[in-house]
Amino acid sequence: MPKAPQDPLREKVEKICLSFPNTKVTMTWGKPHYRVGEKIFAGYGEENGAPTLGFKLDKKKAAALVKKPGFAPAPYVGRHGWVSMDLSRVKSAAAWAKVKVYVAESYALITDC
Repeated sequence: MPKAPQDPLREKVEKICLSFPNTKVTMTWGKPHYRVGEKIFAGYGEENGAPTLGFKLDKKKAAALVKKPGFAPAPYVGRHGWVSMDLSRVKSAAAWAKVKVYVAESYALITDC
């Protein structure tokens, strides 16, 4: 059986998300979600045809970030500080480093819950 085509953006997201302790990937609502224990701290998907990464931030940081191009409140949970990021705009190593910072903050917030 031929191997399914790989998704390089998902692979990058997965590498970042699974680099944190006690994490795993689950298929939730038909999309990969990254968990610490049983709590979701990030999710990979698609919105309006663009690959996206969802993560949680402090509500003030989230409110400021969603004013920038490429960011929006995450569907259903945006009011709780969840942000949706358009990954098609992430082109450089420095931008991927910033993605890791966002994911690290989300991981920290979820582990402190």
